Amino acid sequence: MDKIVLDIETKNSFADVGGRDNFDALQVSLVGLYSYDRDEYFALEEHELDKLEDILSHAGLVIGFALKRFDFPVLKKHVPFDIFKLKYLDILEEIEMRLGRRIGLDALAQANLGFGKNGDGLEAIRLYKEGKIDELKKYCLQDVKVTKEVYDYAMKKRELVVPSWRTPFPDKITIDWVDEVLPQATLF
Repeated sequence: MDKIVLDIETKNSFADVGGRDNFDALQVSLVGLYSYDRDEYFALEEHELDKLEDILSHAGLVIGFALKRFDFPVLKKHVPFDIFKLKYLDILEEIEMRLGRRIGLDALAQANLGFGKNGDGLEAIRLYKEGKIDELKKYCLQDVKVTKEVYDYAMKKRELVVPSWRTPFPDKITIDWVDEVLPQATLF
């Protein structure tokens, strides 16, 4: 079964829909994906979201950053199954469970890879509203690439450096997860 790296962008923000409890009011503008089996990055626009069911139902593992906190709650209305029952690895969730704090994807990527994201989610909303769909795809697929590269780095090096805002010294987390699909996938 395929491993899929996933990231979504929305047309609107939590500020637009009355706060962080209103996931159902967020509208998907784009879903960025990477398929390990196909070795390919691709994006689904809002009119192509019907393809998401097939992709996700054939995934042995879905990898992402803030999947449980953002992507899955927004996507759940677009698939006819419980998206939270997919085998997934949420890198942010794993770091938070291990260290008791969160970190941004850009800071994590910069510390481990030396490169990061191209902007933030508000930039993606602006691109959508301006009709710059090709730029939106580029932005989203960069996030997918960064997430994939962080995952690949962690699996190869068996560690991640996690910067800390509290001290000048970063935390180093040892990765003890094997690169195979486990019943409850975990990175650490």
